[in-house]
Amino acid sequence: MTLRIGSAPDSWGVWYPNDSRQTPWQRFLNEIAEAGYEWTELGPYGYLPTDPRILRKELNPRGLRVSAATAIGHLEQPEAWPELEKQVRGGGELAATLGGEFLVLIDDLYTDPFTGTHRLPTELDAAGWKRLIETTHRVADRAREIGLRLVFHPHTDTHVEYEHQIERLLEETDPARVSLCLDTGHHAYRGGDPVAFMRKHHARIPYLHLKSVDLQKRDRVLRERIPFGTAVGDDVFCEPSQGVVDFEAFRDVLEEVGYDGLLTVEQDMYPAPFDKPLPIAKRTREYLRRIGYGSPQHGR
Repeated sequence: MTLRIGSAPDSWGVWYPNDSRQTPWQRFLNEIAEAGYEWTELGPYGYLPTDPRILRKELNPRGLRVSAATAIGHLEQPEAWPELEKQVRGGGELAATLGGEFLVLIDDLYTDPFTGTHRLPTELDAAGWKRLIETTHRVADRAREIGLRLVFHPHTDTHVEYEHQIERLLEETDPARVSLCLDTGHHAYRGGDPVAFMRKHHARIPYLHLKSVDLQKRDRVLRERIPFGTAVGDDVFCEPSQGVVDFEAFRDVLEEVGYDGLLTVEQDMYPAPFDKPLPIAKRTREYLRRIGYGSPQHGR
């Protein structure tokens, strides 16, 4: 097992390209390096500099490399394609130019994250699901043209969030074009077992998001119908050492299947006071080292 471990702007409270409540990008780059990570995702396209020459000059002195770009959109809606393609072309080409390997694709939320209002049905009809699959393949083909591998990221409050939906996505997409980014926190949030799922589907999972969830807070969120964004602000996603995901068992599965690849540590937090993320990132990196993620025998 060889692990290359990084983090992402999400762990610094970054959800949007521009937002005054978010950690400034220079501070983010300083702190992700200080926390001991060598890899970073780009986050929402436009948060980090979009000129590859400028971004390379920022990354190199900090010893940072790019792992992935992200694209988010309502995959079942044809009218969402222009904005989605902008993210794929912009962020994808930037990531590829800087040596990134993956494009992370996320279906946009069917709820407003801060009011909880349903913008779309929670379940797609047959036509909507068909369009989601077609759009996923279309993005995969664009990503391959750029030089990236598409990994679909199941996410809470989207149309691919529960295990049966993820299984269906895997069954109906071309394995040569579509892989999976397993996010252990979102998987557990919706009642799934990320350890068993990784063991079963490791051949389709070349990229990971390591995250955990506070089940007591999650249960309160569901009981009181708290909007997803409000729940995130209340730390429903917590430090890996404090949540429900068994990261030692997950490590054992990675060893069992011979996982060799990138792993991005995330803890959703938005908005976040600027002094909040760094201490958490440092504690998380040390915790993962202590239990065998990134110790010398397992790679960086």
